Amino acid sequence: MFYEVTLRSHIRVPPNLFQEDTRKSVLERLKEQFNNMISKDFGIVVGVSDIVEIGEGVIIPGDGAAYYETVFKVLAFKPELQEIVLGTITDITDFGAFIDIGPIDGMIHISQTMDDYVTFSKSNVLAGKETKKNLKMKDNCRARIIAVSYKIPNDPKIGLTMRQVGLGNIKWADEDIKKKKK
Repeated sequence: MFYEVTLRSHIRVPPNLFQEDTRKSVLERLKEQFNNMISKDFGIVVGVSDIVEIGEGVIIPGDGAAYYETVFKVLAFKPELQEIVLGTITDITDFGAFIDIGPIDGMIHISQTMDDYVTFSKSNVLAGKETKKNLKMKDNCRARIIAVSYKIPNDPKIGLTMRQVGLGNIKWADEDIKKKKK
């Protein structure tokens, strides 16, 4: 789920940016510091969306930079359990598939790709034995988040499933709708 989060931080503006407009300098430093930042509390920062308030600058002796207490907003993606996500298959391995769901990739274990016995072929395709459905690179898919781990803080892991009605390759859902209409 995407959220707009309001944060407060002291932002260091080095002396080489003093000639710039303060708001512009602070925004530049905010983007450097917070874009793509990962936090267990508010997720993956996609970007800084707005500066709400910039306080008075304070210069620390021996540093030379100015520090501004700043209130700002960021757009963040925080994966939530049971959330349905859309994405594109980016890699297929013998143990499953990886799907790009925006700011991060999720992993679908081979047992969670479809409700069938699944085999992996050397041409990087996962195929269902009875349903004859297959999953390959660049397929657009719908999946449900079933696990989120921040065990490694800078590399969160997202576990997905596509074994429920309406999930999986978008083409599968279209085919199911056509079958039901007949």
